[in-house]
Amino acid sequence: MAESILSSIEFPEDYKSRSVGELEQLCEELRSFIIEEVAKNGGHLGASLGVVELTVALHYVFNTPNDLLIWDVGHQAYGHKILTGRKDQFHTNRKLNGISGFPKRAESVYDAFGTGHSSTSISAMLGMAVADRIQGIERQHIAVIGDASMQAGMAFEALNHAGISDTNMIVILNDNRMSIDPSVGALNAFLSESANSFLNKPVSFQEQLRNTDTKTNLFKDLHFEYFGPIDGHNITELLETLDYLKSIDGPKLLHVLTTKGKGYEPAEQGDATKWHAPGLFDPLTGKVLKKDLAVVKPPKFQDVFGETLVELAKSNKKIVGVTPAMPTGSSLKQFMDEFPTRAFDVGIAEQHAVTFSAGLAANGLIPFCAIYSTFLQRAYDQLIHDVAIQDLKVIFCIDRAGLVGEDGATHHGVYDLAYLRCIPNLIITAPRNEVELRNILYTAQLDSTAQSVAIRYPRGRGKMIDWREGFKKVEIGTSEELKEGNQAAVLTIGTMANEALKAAEQLEKRGISVAVIDMRFVKPLDTTRLNHILDKYNHIVTCEDGTVIGGFGSAVSEYASQYGYKGTIRSIGIPDEVIHHGSPQELKELCGMDVQSITQAITQLLNN
Repeated sequence: MAESILSSIEFPEDYKSRSVGELEQLCEELRSFIIEEVAKNGGHLGASLGVVELTVALHYVFNTPNDLLIWDVGHQAYGHKILTGRKDQFHTNRKLNGISGFPKRAESVYDAFGTGHSSTSISAMLGMAVADRIQGIERQHIAVIGDASMQAGMAFEALNHAGISDTNMIVILNDNRMSIDPSVGALNAFLSESANSFLNKPVSFQEQLRNTDTKTNLFKDLHFEYFGPIDGHNITELLETLDYLKSIDGPKLLHVLTTKGKGYEPAEQGDATKWHAPGLFDPLTGKVLKKDLAVVKPPKFQDVFGETLVELAKSNKKIVGVTPAMPTGSSLKQFMDEFPTRAFDVGIAEQHAVTFSAGLAANGLIPFCAIYSTFLQRAYDQLIHDVAIQDLKVIFCIDRAGLVGEDGATHHGVYDLAYLRCIPNLIITAPRNEVELRNILYTAQLDSTAQSVAIRYPRGRGKMIDWREGFKKVEIGTSEELKEGNQAAVLTIGTMANEALKAAEQLEKRGISVAVIDMRFVKPLDTTRLNHILDKYNHIVTCEDGTVIGGFGSAVSEYASQYGYKGTIRSIGIPDEVIHHGSPQELKELCGMDVQSITQAITQLLNN
């Protein structure tokens, strides 16, 4: 048995003197290491397996970290982390106080730029290259971007600028024909044509250099020297190609063909969407490990959305569905399968998704735009300019709201309530359970609901088994008292009602009587009930799974101030700091949003 190479490597310089044959062995060991670790601890798998050879080659050819390297999007950077000083810590990946699942500047000098969201690498690397030129610093600047990430408008904006920038920059287009779901759009078709041509008749890099064919190429037209496609799993050709590109000045683009999940048969031959982030699994058999298979579990909120939308669309022909590259993650896939001509995956293009939805609404349809909270941030201008100002009706189904757990700071959906509150012509609601979500989806598509509606719900499962009830219209701006009490009132929004109720029950056992009110709507607030609460209680606590700066609690406090309230209001939610990765429960405890923390906060408020 050959001696392990990976075990002797901590940083890239540790394998700079290795032969090509040894590098191939290193790739095999690195791939096995990633599989074993992700199988035990979870995380993103397919993307990192697909770039093992590219990762080894990049750090071999270039002088990182002096030469700057950005991975876009960062879930393909596991091999990069393992080879840059974090192998022994990799078992802590995505765990509280462990290493991040994405590149992070504060974590390593090898992480040139944080990339939790896609399509940012070319812009960032161009800025770095220009900064180095101004300061007289000579080094290489490399951005690795996936074919799905290249679809986004920001990537094209950066290409347009970089093509005339006269910078020493290499863009590596990692083309595996996949986002989380299969890639879509005209760019995908363009790249597929090049890939299929190469796969049908492979051409070596040296033959490409001798080829005088000057046929039009999108990237050449943007003033990039284009090379490729080449086989992204051929370490010899990667080394030769990257070494050659180092010697060429100006912006260059290398088109590399890879296979998502490469080298692990279940991921390579199976459902690529499933193997993007499969959870825990048996590395030998590829069987995903699921607990308590015999136990009937409540549904995921995203599935309640997906199934309910299909049901509504059967009777309302105006309903259409839109998502930016997340049909499976948002469960719009069910709608797409049922109504293929009424469903649209627009690719990683959140800005376009929102304005496209506005266009659908302008001509009489009712678009349900399914988008993660953290990604809706990228379309803020479109939400204001193209939807709200024109008072068009778009139903924003905001998935992954609140703390999402192990994906960390770039993926927490904690700012939406704050950044949506100030926008006119927008109803904002957060249902506390599956039935409430079902009913507000029904209400939003009714003609009597004239404005846009933002419906936010969390990642993961709800609490109800029997949630498929008949539809009931929700009166906009109404709340519901979940528990009576006379010493203090706890006002909740969304699923935080669950923690508040448990806290109130604990306090009840101590003789403390606390009311719990699910306010349901952040905008408009139920001012009739709020007036009653302000008159009755001297102590009020608000609970939300978003930032306390400008969020639900702020809305209550602002209204109370205008009302002349003289009592005390305490807001519980995400503090004014970046929350990193960990399990959802660990992060709730960290932020003082768990049952015990809420109980203590109410007790302290009453004691003071």
